[in-house]
Amino acid sequence: MATFDDLLEEVGSFGRCQKRIFAMLCLLSVPFSGVYVGIVFQGFTPDHWCRDSVLVERRQDCGWSLEESRRLTAPLVNTSGVLQRSSCDQYEVDWNTTELSCDPEKLDLSRVAVTTCKDGWEYNYEGRKSFVTEFNLVCSDGWLVDMYQSTLNVGFLVGSFAFGYFADRFGRMKSFLLSNVINVVAGIAMAVVPDFISILVLRAIYGFSIKGGWMAIYVLLTEIVGVKYRRTVGILYQMFFSIGLLILPLLAYFITDWRWLQVAITAPFALYIAYYWFIPESPRWLISQNNTSKALEITKAIAKENGKKLSLNFEILTDDEAESTSASLLDLIRTPNMRKHTFILMFNWFTSAVVYQGLIMRVGITGGNVYIDFLISGLVEFPAAFLILLTIERIGRRLPFASANILAGVSCIVTAFIPDSMFWLKTTVACIGRLGITMAFEMVVFVNTELYPTCVRNLGVSVCSTLCDVGGIVSPFLLYRLASIWLELPLIIFGVVALIAGGLVLLLPETRGVALPDTIEDVEFPDRKKENQENQEMKQVLKNNEAV
Repeated sequence: MATFDDLLEEVGSFGRCQKRIFAMLCLLSVPFSGVYVGIVFQGFTPDHWCRDSVLVERRQDCGWSLEESRRLTAPLVNTSGVLQRSSCDQYEVDWNTTELSCDPEKLDLSRVAVTTCKDGWEYNYEGRKSFVTEFNLVCSDGWLVDMYQSTLNVGFLVGSFAFGYFADRFGRMKSFLLSNVINVVAGIAMAVVPDFISILVLRAIYGFSIKGGWMAIYVLLTEIVGVKYRRTVGILYQMFFSIGLLILPLLAYFITDWRWLQVAITAPFALYIAYYWFIPESPRWLISQNNTSKALEITKAIAKENGKKLSLNFEILTDDEAESTSASLLDLIRTPNMRKHTFILMFNWFTSAVVYQGLIMRVGITGGNVYIDFLISGLVEFPAAFLILLTIERIGRRLPFASANILAGVSCIVTAFIPDSMFWLKTTVACIGRLGITMAFEMVVFVNTELYPTCVRNLGVSVCSTLCDVGGIVSPFLLYRLASIWLELPLIIFGVVALIAGGLVLLLPETRGVALPDTIEDVEFPDRKKENQENQEMKQVLKNNEAV
């Protein structure tokens, strides 16, 4: 009985049709990056201080600079050992009853009482608008900015499970169509609703649909290409996310209103709806649904586009990757090796999300040119994919995976202690950390699949990857709240977590050149699996020699 992989060998493992589909679907990762880390620009918090309407009028009359009027409004406070003007407190002065000339230097405010802001805030952000400046999400309301990213990751978490079910039950392309329709509706609605609570609700819905659709397409791509192309296709699909990271700061620079930037990020999903009529359903999924006739029809169309012809011995097909339905969560922790793999992979998914998102969002609070800094940090992601492809078949999985985490951890800790005066050194070391965590994030995906047996592989990846979304929920609170204590404190936390993750990876077995485990017993007793594999290879060699 023929399998679908046998069929793929005949029609072309990665022919013209698959290349066309791959080129079209990779574009999905580009706007996904805008959704994932758009908070850097949409939720940018500029330099701000308490607003006093009387002083605003006097500034206009006297021609003061913003800094001169801020001196009369905001007291000096000690922030991380540096004296600077407060963003959340103001002098308690009634300027209507206070004699004030156009020479603010004459006033001594050192003994004046201080109170919290009463009349809103002023922002050093002329000509631009983020949702922070629109809704005054600073000081005591600053945590709501964290919620903007956290609600997205809550949507990711729920959407991963929901769309995983939809894609297995109704098909990859139908799930993709539903995802894009929800993306367009929720994304555009976010750009027009008047209050921030509604924005948070829509943000969660946006995350629910976009992550589910992105994962359904990831699965589709790996299902329509031959086995030897799957890893490369998966890594390059993720690399287009990095291309989106380079486009995002350019969009944000020219689109000065966060609402219009939201529209620009959402617009491509309206075009992707049309993909439903140009990209076929996964034949492998159709076979799993016992719809062999439709699978053969699509496969013949793929063969035709690839310039191939199908033989007539493929009327009965099986899915060689169909999994047992008896898998349970307990299988992931019941036995020692499975338990070890599960906890280490969970921690690495969590670490990758926390550190990766944290380093990206940190670009918006370091005080430099956010557009240039974001662009530079985005550029360093490109070598990650090539370094992975270069090392995993030569060195293996474990050492590059562990090294990437350790490199990220060391770089984060070192960056925290480099003085701001050594700008380029600090930027370079931070970029090395970004490169390391990008490699780790991309590697955890396929290492996860290689460590679990066939009977629980999908379940294992689904369960472990949920910690990625949990990390995404936690990351903004770690970054923004800890940075308010000391700007470099989040980097210390990120560094320690990444170092622990790298050390744990060294406890995992190497999977290069090792056949994928089929059963839990193969995981618990890998030497038996290896011996059986070697015996099979020896028998095949002897059989070939006898035939000669």
